[in-house]
Amino acid sequence: MMTSSGRRSGVMRSVGSLPAAAMALTGTVALYIALVAFGNITDFGTNQQFVRHVFAMDTTFHDKSLMWRAITSHAVADAAYVAIIGWETLTAFVLIAATVLWARGLAGRGGLARARGASTLGLVMMLLLFGAGFMAIGGEWFSMWQSKSWNGLDAAARDVLLAGVALVVVRLPERGE
Repeated sequence: MMTSSGRRSGVMRSVGSLPAAAMALTGTVALYIALVAFGNITDFGTNQQFVRHVFAMDTTFHDKSLMWRAITSHAVADAAYVAIIGWETLTAFVLIAATVLWARGLAGRGGLARARGASTLGLVMMLLLFGAGFMAIGGEWFSMWQSKSWNGLDAAARDVLLAGVALVVVRLPERGE
């Protein structure tokens, strides 16, 4: 039989463990992307305008050698925005499920390998959206960096950093692995 102090020390070891840190980071990113998706769904028009302006390149330097890239069709921009929201929502669900898997694993009711795999999937989804989608395609292809009013590169960089740090912690091997 374990004493109450033994239980506390076991809980403290668990709370201070690498899997607990991975769970906390995964849960933080899950909460963040869930709120981003919720905001885009409930305030659809604000970021719809953002996507339309980025695609249209209407606030860039209007360099003729770049403007052929502009997409001025609202239907195409809106379809891309809906796809972004869908991707954000799916990412949130994957990361929420991963957080639950981490909690179950820490409670001794499941394997941590499934939690690590689900976290990796969700965090890579974040990196693809904000790194490839916003930084590479928006920032470079559509020259978003040139816009003073419709430039989301700083926010995207923060998102890539958050997801990247979480991914590194999630993928760190535990002792004995």
